[in-house]
Amino acid sequence: MNKLSASAKVYLAIVFIVLYAPIFYLIFYSFNSGGSMNNFESFTLEHYKAVFEDSRLLVILINTVIVALLSALISTIIGTLGAIGIVTVKDAKMRNTLLSLNNVLIVSPDVIIGASFLILFTMVGIKLGFASVLLAHVAFSVPIVVLMVLPKLLEMNTSLIDAALDLGATKKDVMMRVILPYIQPGIFAGFFLALTYSLDDFAVTFFVTGNGFSTLSVEIYSMARAGISLTVNAISGLVFFVTVIVVVGYYFITSRTSKRTEGQQ
Repeated sequence: MNKLSASAKVYLAIVFIVLYAPIFYLIFYSFNSGGSMNNFESFTLEHYKAVFEDSRLLVILINTVIVALLSALISTIIGTLGAIGIVTVKDAKMRNTLLSLNNVLIVSPDVIIGASFLILFTMVGIKLGFASVLLAHVAFSVPIVVLMVLPKLLEMNTSLIDAALDLGATKKDVMMRVILPYIQPGIFAGFFLALTYSLDDFAVTFFVTGNGFSTLSVEIYSMARAGISLTVNAISGLVFFVTVIVVVGYYFITSRTSKRTEGQQ
């Protein structure tokens, strides 16, 4: 592996500083006892305490976590089956068409997706709230899962499936004991990516949420519009820490899975 040059290291350092400096600046002032982000007076946890003492914010936090977990789980199941279905399509033209349709959903602007779901839910009579947000999150997460699972399926040697069938395995056995264990890293990647997308989504959720139901991203936006409050910093810091934990958990699980796979080989 080639080592990075000095200029490349400087460039990467600048990129990471630009990306993370605003986040750490926001989190830094979430511990400020003052009421603004101009001068840091002293260290305090009162803004985080205010978050956990606000029952409405706690309900919104629970709503956000439930939607994220459910949408990630459902989209992982649908996306994994969808990726398997795409790979099994014999017609190359049809397979490429399905992949293109999947990729279009990924690159489509969130505003367009959110507005489309709003129109759809209004037409079919689905009340805006928990159900509409969950359905929308599942819909935009499925293509992400397909994109994560597909490469593992494509690199899988089909002789493994043929050998299992020759040894008397049923299609269910092939699925459960051959295909799913092999593509497990892709499934985990899809699940955690769908989870983080759901936790961070604002644009789509803003369109499909209704009165009485909200998520953290929408609530943070509403609070920020009302004026500068370090409670917003505290909530944003909590969301950032949760996202970091999810990412670390993903790498921990995938590293253990890859080591176990190498050991079996």
